[in-house]
Amino acid sequence: MFVHWGIYAIPAWHEQILWRRNMSPFDYKHYAKQFNPVKFNPHEWIDLMQEAGMEYICFTTKHHDGFCMWDTKQTEYNIMNSAYGKDILKLLTDACHERGIKVGLYYSCVDWDHPYYPNLGRSHELSRPKPGDDPDINRYYNEYVVKQIEELCTNYGPISYFFWDLNIAEYKDPSVNDLIRKLQPGIMINDRGPGEGDYKTPERSVPPGRRFELPTEACQSVGKHSWGYKQDEDYYSVAYLINSIDKIMAMGGNYLLNVGPDASGVIPEEAQRIVRSIGRWYKKVREAFDDAVPASDMITDNNVMLTRKNHTLYAHVNIPVISSSIVLTPIDVLPNKAVLLNTGQELETRVDITPNLYKEKPILRIRGIPADDLTGEVPVIKLEFDEAIEKYVPPEKDA
Repeated sequence: MFVHWGIYAIPAWHEQILWRRNMSPFDYKHYAKQFNPVKFNPHEWIDLMQEAGMEYICFTTKHHDGFCMWDTKQTEYNIMNSAYGKDILKLLTDACHERGIKVGLYYSCVDWDHPYYPNLGRSHELSRPKPGDDPDINRYYNEYVVKQIEELCTNYGPISYFFWDLNIAEYKDPSVNDLIRKLQPGIMINDRGPGEGDYKTPERSVPPGRRFELPTEACQSVGKHSWGYKQDEDYYSVAYLINSIDKIMAMGGNYLLNVGPDASGVIPEEAQRIVRSIGRWYKKVREAFDDAVPASDMITDNNVMLTRKNHTLYAHVNIPVISSSIVLTPIDVLPNKAVLLNTGQELETRVDITPNLYKEKPILRIRGIPADDLTGEVPVIKLEFDEAIEKYVPPEKDA
């Protein structure tokens, strides 16, 4: 679960409202004093995560606005000087460690508040420095960012991964990531920061493919317009998000689904409904992902993806489901059993010739998929074979 949360939840429009609406930075800073999320309960967030089958959380410690959601000693622009006056990150990480939830920390390279950050009007930057600023990217990192990294990686227990965002200044210094790894051995770091990363982080849309060549964590928000809380948000459909999640995970990636709590600290009801609905599907089909590897390159149909675990294949049927059957070209071996994980229903399988497919060669066909009953879900079919199925796939034939 990705969580975008900060003082931008008060105007309730977008986490980048200061930049996107060309607000005065001085007017925006008044939200810091007002911020008082008295309904924040990290255990309620974790309850939702576990109900949905989520295994880790990524929390926005500092977004582009520069407001820090922890007790940092490097700036007064932090949660301790809000009306709330308590270390939100500490409350959250303590609860996560208590309940076995892995913690990831988001940190924006861009900072619209700090006097050393060079706001030069590039994408996601203020148009010019504020009065009194002293832009210096080296001082910003060496005298500010590094000290905050030390706080984050020292005072909050085990941190599993670090999510940099928006290195617009293209600052490069491998020693910053080296410091993170030194303070948190075994940590994963993404590819958006000042040093070499361990994994890719595409968002919103991902190029089509059959498997990821590099470790990948895709991220997407439940809301169409904002990652932070938007009062009148237009939400994505559960069907759209399930299809996106299934595709990414069948390609071997992780999926980070974002919610934006409101100014009181509560995840909106509609966002909770979406997360729970996805979780109901995910828990039924989860075995198709756990310890499974991408195997879509075994077939030629782009509307179906495969994952594999030992002698078992899992066929993921991309929505919308247009028929009560699928064929897995060019596999021509009959499984011992085919089960629709969504319902537990056993399906009929045949290896036969179907008109207009693969030059009328016998192909594995799975029948009886209750397509009309699976609206909004990705059907996942478990196929059990006697032996490792890759032994049976015929070599590529000339077209």
